[in-house]
Amino acid sequence: MKKLIMAGACLAVIPALLLSGCSQEATSQDQETESKERTEMSSDEQQDSVEKANYQAIKPSEAAKPLKSHYTETQLAEMPTTQAHGDDTKRSVPLGQTLEKGTEDETEGPLQKNRIVSYYGHPDSTSMGILGEYSPEELMEKLKDQTKAYSELDPERPAIPAIELIATVAQRNPGEDGLYMHATADEDIERYAKLAEENNALLILDVQLGRDNIMNQVKSLEKYLKLPYVHLAIDTEFHVKEGQVPGENLGHVDGENVQEAIDYVSNLASENELPDKLFIVHQFADIIISNKEAIHPTENVEVVLNNDGHGIAALKRSGYHQLVHNQPIQYGGFKVFYQKDEPVMTPEEVLELDPAPAFVNYQ
Repeated sequence: MKKLIMAGACLAVIPALLLSGCSQEATSQDQETESKERTEMSSDEQQDSVEKANYQAIKPSEAAKPLKSHYTETQLAEMPTTQAHGDDTKRSVPLGQTLEKGTEDETEGPLQKNRIVSYYGHPDSTSMGILGEYSPEELMEKLKDQTKAYSELDPERPAIPAIELIATVAQRNPGEDGLYMHATADEDIERYAKLAEENNALLILDVQLGRDNIMNQVKSLEKYLKLPYVHLAIDTEFHVKEGQVPGENLGHVDGENVQEAIDYVSNLASENELPDKLFIVHQFADIIISNKEAIHPTENVEVVLNNDGHGIAALKRSGYHQLVHNQPIQYGGFKVFYQKDEPVMTPEEVLELDPAPAFVNYQ
């Protein structure tokens, strides 16, 4: 695979990002080209791809209109300014485009032609995200409603529902193994895997590392990653070293270790003839990930750099600009907190971001 172009040096973290808890303007011709590429597969090819990958996007209604039509000319003109906060105010890619400038996608993964909307959390905790607030059936109903809102807003990139289940939970207690993490019971993972499969959704297994290393955690989930609809996420802020405690000390990961896990998942998909995988890297501050330039997608794995900060909407936009827009890897992700954001950004506001998030997760 060609090495991706990395743009710009890492910026200093603005204090506002610590609210978290857990250029060139393209032409209308570019927009038309992207739209054409989204739809050039035949209906049979699209159906074959969906069946192989075991997911189904929520279809927009016949009345759904293209993304640009939902905004006034004034809004379109001001969008880059609201995110840039004094930086370059020109869009790097056309409104709605999810691939970051200078990157490409060589996979047949779900983000090629779709957006993913996920609900994040753990079934045993109401404080860790919306997943723990509802029964599985109620959760799926609400998730589909939230996902459809994005399909209606951007019908050219219909959204796929996903459950992001915390598969290993970082904790302040060292536990018997001294790793400061607790593995989610297999029966819980299997229950939500079945829920995702029955609803043509994706299951994303999220790992909060504690003092364990990334590869140990990835390998512990291999039997699930061999399922065609199961993908992986890393919560980088919870990876602490000797003498540190998750939740008390801010964690850190090396991009080279993240890439080792991406390559492992890529080989797993290739060797087992699985649909291409999604790999999500969570972050809310620049200092959490070093050697970020080492992280890149493969022919079998799409990579999302997800901005996790919560709090004031203007600061969340600024965080996305610094951590995603200014450090392009492939796709951007954006977390929305139902209980902690001020105010909770609407789907219209989320899709104003540059580039448009390919992955939107709700906690």
